[in-house]
Amino acid sequence: QVQLVESGGGLVQAGGSLRLSCAASGSILSINVMEWYRQAPGKQRELVATISTGGSTKYADSVKGRFTISRDNAKNTVYLEMNSLKPEDTAVYYCRMTLSHNHVPGEYQYWGQGTQVTVSS
Repeated sequence: QVQLVESGGGLVQAGGSLRLSCAASGSILSINVMEWYRQAPGKQRELVATISTGGSTKYADSVKGRFTISRDNAKNTVYLEMNSLKPEDTAVYYCRMTLSHNHVPGEYQYWGQGTQVTVSS
């Protein structure tokens, strides 16, 4: 079994910064793609940022230049550095990882439990 544990959410004023972390543990052989999603009240979950095994990154247009995704493969952890936060960034943020298990063929996706980010104006 695999668990993804997120941390780092909270309340911040507009213009402020937060750093989210998501650490995976369990029977993991390797982790391929690591992603951050977010879901605001009444809205669909949307992809915020992606980082590949090799470190290539992609961002939603709404966060480009403000958010930075990074990973520490030795710690099975993905980070999301969020700067210049805006009230419209308020949402529950979720991490997702695509990974393979020891002795089990194929890749599987796992979600974190979510962490609330609230940006006040």
